[in-house]
Amino acid sequence: MAHAFLRGAAPPPGIDSTDVPGLPLFARGKVRDIYDLGDRLLLVATDRLSAFDVVMREPIPGKGIVLNSLSEFWFDQTKGVVPNHFLTSDLSSLSSEASSISNEQLEILNGRAMIVRKAKRVDIECVVRGYLAGSGWTEYRKSGVCVGYQLPPGLVESSKLPEPIFTPSTKAETGHDMNISKAEMSNLVGEELTRTLEDVSLRLYSAAARRCEARGIILADTKFEFGILDDSVILIDEALTPDSSRFWPADQYVPGGAQPSFDKQYVRDYLDSTGWDHEPPPPTLPEEVIARTAEKYREAYQRVAGDER
Repeated sequence: MAHAFLRGAAPPPGIDSTDVPGLPLFARGKVRDIYDLGDRLLLVATDRLSAFDVVMREPIPGKGIVLNSLSEFWFDQTKGVVPNHFLTSDLSSLSSEASSISNEQLEILNGRAMIVRKAKRVDIECVVRGYLAGSGWTEYRKSGVCVGYQLPPGLVESSKLPEPIFTPSTKAETGHDMNISKAEMSNLVGEELTRTLEDVSLRLYSAAARRCEARGIILADTKFEFGILDDSVILIDEALTPDSSRFWPADQYVPGGAQPSFDKQYVRDYLDSTGWDHEPPPPTLPEEVIARTAEKYREAYQRVAGDER
């Protein structure tokens, strides 16, 4: 059953970091705290929010629950396209692996954590764009090119592209991810793996976009991460969440400007209104922006998966 927050209850207190006694910390990303379980990992989605690759000081209450629950939903939906690392969101086994973890700590993790297979991460963000937005629109407006793709003239902000395009980027643990060409990606990970990840990314986007379209949502763009397990490619990290995707309401779609969205674009727009230069430290987020963002994340879950879980 979905977490109470996803069903309309008040959000729990914001969690900006976690500590699981008895489990070694494997890594701490911009949003996730990851713990080592041997051949598996415990992924905890905190309520930290990263915008323009900078982590905000204020958590967004309930955000991690949305990320975790939507990822679990999409892992199930897309497992026929490519295998993924998801094993379970049932954390009952943790008590035997981390004997000092309390029921209170387990309750904090409930809804925001999953146990996954451990894989060798491919250090590339695999971005697929179906619409012209964000940095792609910025580049096209200057040069008519979007991350190496020559696009038709006359497109406007939020235009639907003739076909989805694969635009990889580097994966930065800190600082800004950088768009790269497929040739540059090939130099980093090899031509065969580049072709495989492009094909899988485009098929994942296509499958997800059809699902979203049926729910009255446009999947404008998204990014995937992959790992290698037993010499095979698997989908890892998160999948098709408001952190990694732009979701637009189809009934309000009007090309020629920014679109209303069910993602962190609301925060990006606020931050840009302050004149911030996208470098640390970030501005303080007002309570109204925090509350509205939490609601947009919850709405994303409810619109995409709410009546099926």
